[in-house]
Amino acid sequence: MTKTLDRRLHAFRPDLADETLKGSVEAESFVRGEPARINVPVAQLRPVPDLARGIDTELLFGETVRVFDRADGFAWVQADQDGYVGYLSETALGPLEEPTHRIAVPRTFLYPEAELRKPPLGALSLASRVTVLGEAETRGTRYFLLSTGGAVIAKHCLPMAENLGDDFVSVAEKFIEAPYLWGGRSGFGLDCSALVQLSLMMVGKSAPRDSDMQAAYGFPITREELRRGDLVFWKGHVGIMEDAETLLHANGNTMSVARENFEAAVKRIGWLYEQPTGYRRIG
Repeated sequence: MTKTLDRRLHAFRPDLADETLKGSVEAESFVRGEPARINVPVAQLRPVPDLARGIDTELLFGETVRVFDRADGFAWVQADQDGYVGYLSETALGPLEEPTHRIAVPRTFLYPEAELRKPPLGALSLASRVTVLGEAETRGTRYFLLSTGGAVIAKHCLPMAENLGDDFVSVAEKFIEAPYLWGGRSGFGLDCSALVQLSLMMVGKSAPRDSDMQAAYGFPITREELRRGDLVFWKGHVGIMEDAETLLHANGNTMSVARENFEAAVKRIGWLYEQPTGYRRIG
């Protein structure tokens, strides 16, 4: 996915920011920003403070941001993970907390206590960050007790210092049949470039958020060299090679994360987006 409106400020420059966005906030506040933490399962980031506008991307529970302005129930923030800037609901923010674990499955329920028979409080996505304060066991099932309240299944969590191996494709495969969502970046719905970014994050690699920036990631290869883990780009789209003949991608055709024959995908996509624009291998 490629955005029309560029909000991806990796090196935020307050002197270049639009005055209509800055409002009355002093320049020094913009330089430093106020650190905060996402305290809802998924926070949607928009280009303007209007819930009717489409989203640019999403931030996950436990991710951190810098807050540059607050007004009328919205906060203007920059994500620490990938530099994205935009507006989100002020209620999505909470105080900083040191995470101990990440959610390591596409989705998991948050229970009010260590009891799976209780109605869940909500659900968390893969890559969400939580702070574990204790453990409990009920009928043989281990739970982690969280600092924010509630409990999650312990085996659905991974210590922050650990990764899900080194094969990011195996992480992407966990999202099969997850719904496609423009701007989505969670196990509840995601777009093509979010599938790449989240999967790489869970094996310890940092990647840009959008496909046009990912197109400069790694190093170029030829179509004939394609193998598992290589990225294929079209204008505004990216897919992951599951093997030399199979493409895995979040796409608007199936409206899901799906696998399909690569050559068939090239033919199908070609009528609208032409031929692939490049092939990259991640070092």
